[in-house]
Amino acid sequence: MKLEQGLIQVYTGNGKGKTTASLGLALRATGRELKVCMIQFMKGGGPYGEQMAAERLAPFLTIIQTGRPGWVRKGNPHEEDKQLAAEALELAAKTVQSGEYDLVILDEINGAVSMGLVPVDGVLDLMRGKPHHVELVLTGRNAHERVIEAADLVTEMREVKHYYKAGVPARVGIEK
Repeated sequence: MKLEQGLIQVYTGNGKGKTTASLGLALRATGRELKVCMIQFMKGGGPYGEQMAAERLAPFLTIIQTGRPGWVRKGNPHEEDKQLAAEALELAAKTVQSGEYDLVILDEINGAVSMGLVPVDGVLDLMRGKPHHVELVLTGRNAHERVIEAADLVTEMREVKHYYKAGVPARVGIEK
């Protein structure tokens, strides 16, 4: 099966669930034997549960992790963070153009733009150059207004209440 028309989706906002929503879409697509590639920006470290699941769903789901372990410093990112994000954007552009995947998810790319790791113009070029049959999903907080304008669908996850504030750490199998 191939998509007749691929669109561009953005999942943004300060609430939990952007990556999880994109993985739900990936699960639906793999169920129809569409090929999915998720490139995770700024997510070195792990392993995360979604990577373990991707191994079980191969060859339909591929997850590529990029970035250093730990958090990127907002306002003063490490040079290595910038370099790794630039390489991830190059990989993303090649992946979208490759013809190998029906759905490409660029996880946390919005955050990479807002932190100054990748230029918004580079992301917009990637969006404009997307082949007609490829669905493209961009996740992460602080989606740039120009990315929002260029997308076909934008969903904002809004935090109403979060258990982190009560001291509950990230849990294996739920957040990682």
